[in-house]
Amino acid sequence: MNDEVFRVKFWGTRGSVAVSGPEFERYGGNTACIEVQCGKHRLIFDAGSGVRQAGEALTREGADELDIIFTHCHYDHIIGLPYFAPLYNPMMNVRIWSGHLAGVMSTREIVKQFMRPPWFPVEPEICKACLGFRDFRSGDVLEPFEGVRIETGSLNHPGGCIGYRIEWAGKVLALIYDTEHEAGKFDPEVMRLIKGADLVVYDCTYTEDEMPRRFGYGHSTWQHGVLLAKAANVKRFALFHHAPSRTDDELDEFEHLAREHFPGAFSARDFQEIDL
Repeated sequence: MNDEVFRVKFWGTRGSVAVSGPEFERYGGNTACIEVQCGKHRLIFDAGSGVRQAGEALTREGADELDIIFTHCHYDHIIGLPYFAPLYNPMMNVRIWSGHLAGVMSTREIVKQFMRPPWFPVEPEICKACLGFRDFRSGDVLEPFEGVRIETGSLNHPGGCIGYRIEWAGKVLALIYDTEHEAGKFDPEVMRLIKGADLVVYDCTYTEDEMPRRFGYGHSTWQHGVLLAKAANVKRFALFHHAPSRTDDELDEFEHLAREHFPGAFSARDFQEIDL
């Protein structure tokens, strides 16, 4: 294994709810789940429906240690957690992190409340992996492994959400999704997290034409994302958290339009891999 590899794999790129059907075949229908490989270390950001297949792949590869880091705990970002195979492997060490509910609910409590009857047939005690829970506050710097530095910041989303700036081997990945922008303004916290990043994964749920009808929903647009990427001197920009109604053809069109303004833009799709 290349000890310097910095790789991003999208296991789920959809927002709100998983979808299926012929009009979603190219981009996929899984909800948010992003695997980040930093050398031999694996970080999983969010446990949407895509995390099930991520767990199967990690099991086949013989992984024995990983971290799951939540942006927040709305259903589309945690719905796959009970079906993540490594949780049931006694040879696995899994740490789960959260910070969006700091001072309100711990990470352990979040998982305990979600994985229990009547919402799920069994409780987390059934998990055989060595589970650890880590709490942090927005603004903290996380160092889950030596050489991996993660800056955190609050995003504009109902109930709270955390954005991340991951630094490894001289490269930078920023994960900024489930956030709502204010027209004509750049969120200073978002700008801090994305400045000069090699890749920014950004919330592009809506278009600017749709935003007046979606005020307060906590999501942004590809148009605003492009402006952010240009202003922050970003190298590549991934349209992410696709609305469940977005078809393959629509996402192709958004990618084409975004590239007219920012050549490094692309619409993220399930199972896509990017090396930084």
